[in-house]
This record gives sequence, C-alpha cells and structure tokens, in this order.
Amino acid sequence: MTRRGLLSGAAAAPLSLTALSADPADWTLSQAARALAHRRISSKELTEHCLARIHKYDPRLNTFITLTEESALRQAAACDAHPSPGPLHGIPIALKDNIDTRGVLTTAGSRVFRDRIPSEDAEIVCRLRLAGAVFLGKLNLDEFAFAGTGTTSAYGPVHNPWNLERITGGSSAGSAAAVAAGFCFASVGSDDGGSVRIPASFCGVVGFKTSYGRVSTRGVVPSAYSLDTIGPIARSVEDAAIMLQVIAGYDPTDSITAAVPVPDYTAALSQPIRGLRVGIPRDYFFEQLDPDVARLVEEAISLLRHKVAAVRDISLPRFQFVENGSYDVELYHYQKPYFDKSPELYHPWSRQQLESLKSVNAIAYVETLKRLRECRREIRRIFEEIDVLLLPTMREPAPLLSETISGAHHRPPSNVSAFNRFGTPALSVPCGCARSGLPVGLQIVGRPFGEQTVLAVAHAYQQASGSIQKLDAKRNLTYP
Repeated sequence: MTRRGLLSGAAAAPLSLTALSADPADWTLSQAARALAHRRISSKELTEHCLARIHKYDPRLNTFITLTEESALRQAAACDAHPSPGPLHGIPIALKDNIDTRGVLTTAGSRVFRDRIPSEDAEIVCRLRLAGAVFLGKLNLDEFAFAGTGTTSAYGPVHNPWNLERITGGSSAGSAAAVAAGFCFASVGSDDGGSVRIPASFCGVVGFKTSYGRVSTRGVVPSAYSLDTIGPIARSVEDAAIMLQVIAGYDPTDSITAAVPVPDYTAALSQPIRGLRVGIPRDYFFEQLDPDVARLVEEAISLLRHKVAAVRDISLPRFQFVENGSYDVELYHYQKPYFDKSPELYHPWSRQQLESLKSVNAIAYVETLKRLRECRREIRRIFEEIDVLLLPTMREPAPLLSETISGAHHRPPSNVSAFNRFGTPALSVPCGCARSGLPVGLQIVGRPFGEQTVLAVAHAYQQASGSIQKLDAKRNLTYP
C-alpha cells in the first residue's frame, strides 16, 4: 500500500491479533500492547526491534540526541519478568529532550545544557515509569523549544521521514519524526505555540496539545510559563488517549496544573458525536492556504458534517498584541543567567530572539497577561455556542529544509498559537496527503478541559476516513 493509501483509504477497524502485520513497525501502541498481553511478542523483542530501526535509519533522520539502549533493554526485561495488564507496560517510547530524566543527559537541544544530567525525573516521567513504559532515550528539538522548524538544535536539524529534504516542524521535531519512522510507539512533547501540533501535521502523526493546566510541567525546561503545555504524540487517536490517561492530572508541586478530575479518555473514544455543534473559524484561519491543504480539510469537514448535529462558520476573538509586551519575555526570564554568561553558546536564531526580548517592559508585559486572561474568558463564551472547532493545523505541507534554514521560505500565519493563548485542547490528526506526497493535518479544538470531546471527534474522523491509525514508516524510509 502507498503512503497515500494509508492516509486516505477505506475506514479501518482496529486490527485483531491474527490480522496484525508481521512487522511491529506497522503496529500502533494499542496493537503492540495487545500483542504483549497475548505473549505474541516480548517487551525485550519489541525494544530490540525499535533499537534496530533506530540504528538503521536514524543516522539520516537525526531524531535522537541520547539513546539509552542498555537501560531500555533492562527495563524491557523487567517488564517481561513482571507482566502487568496496563496498556503502556513494556511499550518502548521516547521523550523530548527538554523533559528531565534522572541520571540521563537532558540538553534541551542546546550547547548551554550539553553536560546537564538531572537528579530527578519530571512528574510526567514518574507517571510513565509507574505505568511500565520503556524509555529508549531523548529526542531532538529546536533549541530550548524556541522555534517551530526543527532546524535550530545544537545537534543538527531533524529530517522528515516522508521526504528527507523537508523539515519536520518543531519544536518537538525528533518526537514526531521518531513516531512516524517507527522508532518508538509514542512520545511526549511540550507545546507553547504549536510545538506538538506543527511536527505532528508535517510528519503525519497525531499530536495533542492539552488544556493549560491539564498536565504537570514540573521538570520540563520552561519556555513561556503562561502558555506551556505537555501532550502526547502517537500514531493514532487511541494511542494518544492511552498516553494522556497516564500523564494527565493534578500535581500539587507544579505551579500550572489544575485540580480538575481526569476523565476516562479511552472510554471517550466511543462517545457519540451526533449531538455536537461544530464551528469552522474561516475568518483568518482559512486564509493563505495551500490548495491541497484547503481541499483535504474541506473533505474532512464534509465527512464529519453528516455525523454531528450542526456545522457553521464562526469568528474567534483576536488577541491584540502589545508593543514591547511580548509574553515571550518569559523565555528570557529563565534563560537570563545562562544567556548573560555565554550568549555564544546559543544558536544564532535563538540568540537573536533573546536579544529582542530585552526591549520588553514590565507595564506592557502586565497588559499582555491581562489580555491573555480576557482572551480565555472570551473563548469560554464561544464554547457556549459550539462544542468543537475544525480547521487546518498548518496552512501548508512541510517546506524545504534548505529554504527554512536560509530564510528563503516565508512562513504563512500561524494556525496553532492562538489555542495556546486560549488555553484550549487542540489535536492534529492526519487528513490526507498533498500531491507532493507530504501529510496534511486537521486540527480539532475543544473547550478548556474538554479533551474527551476532542478525542471523540478525532477518533470518529479517523475511523470514518481511514486516515492514519498507524504510519508504516518502512514504506517511507526508501532511502539507503
């Protein structure tokens, strides 16, 4: 089957064990979990398979900064010795390298942190360890998660598995590319302006930015305190729900997470959507679209139109930026002691951004925070009239790596950053391939802490469309 067939074929039900591909690289996380539970494969064998793919293909993709091969095999052997019914038990995953891991190098993609080895795990790592996940290592990213291209890491740019000459998007560049390439069954990334959804769209996987306050950020190198969120990257919506179930929830030692109950996200996948009201924010978000993106997103909307109660166009509140008041000054707040001491250690793009933030003044910044609060109040009013939004994740497929690095590529306006400002959950699900063969993402947005509704709509779309449940990366990795 071609890549296009995987993205736009007939509706696909979850595969039974007898229908599973012989190649574990074709499996989703949930399929791998079923294979483990029925002892069709061991965690050690599954981990060895992932490591073999990494060794074979990652020299060309550059997704990993640190590969923890020996410890991963030990973890897998321990999972085999003490089996558990949990869906993540024995499943190989990998983490964005701005997430602290005890005793393992955590660089945030920067020379500034080239020798940084945390003494404690991030909260989400603790939760994933308890669930029995096997950690393969730490994944490449834009330096300190500043950019959205996957090209500013001190460890070199990440290449898109669908086309090595294209970017992955960022900042969770290695996370999306590794999942798409079959190196791991899921990952976790941070998102304060699109960093989970951009690479998910460009790499043809599912990326879920959670509500502000849904997942603990303790132990994650901060970007913007007012916007930071953590979310899963996986091959299917079901896989994303499994990951979110583990990492979501209140952390009393974290300054962001809210004490809001965690629903059953896996059960939400079968939640009926026929009564839902869908809003289409055509104003601004549907402007300057690549023709293939426009076509594929309209096809997705048409498919869902017959499955919900109503679909109508809607306008979203616009955030009014304040001169010299950028919330990105929060990046500079954390970086200041490092940047003042060794600015030469930063990537030139990062250095330019941090220098520009020195002009932000306190009064303008406070006004920005006030407008953020107002924006979040306004979006709650919008969600009194609708239940979800549908729109393109990105306005174009992945651009060329060379043009991105040189600055020749002119990026269209963002379709993702608004939902960080709103604090809402937003998920990118593949909705087809452009004529270039590159994936396109549909973005599904819900009300704050409405992750279960977003998952229900995304899963219904994925099942009805035959969109990617798994991305057979072997078919993508056609280069030597």
